[in-house]
Amino acid sequence: MRECKLSDNKVNCNCTYEPCSRKGICCECIKYHRELDELPACYFPPEIERTYDRSIERFISLHSKRQR
Repeated sequence: MRECKLSDNKVNCNCTYEPCSRKGICCECIKYHRELDELPACYFPPEIERTYDRSIERFISLHSKRQR
């Protein structure tokens, strides 16, 4: 199993929710958001991520618009 590269992950994490205890710990972040039927911040562009609407529906609508 590969080791989590927390320092690299934190640099690349676009989550703007500052008190997040999972920042850079991707496996915990994914688990947390899956339990809420959401996707993590890294699935969204910055302008959408800042709205904190990380719903699967928002992800689908975002990508549906790009393909039209």
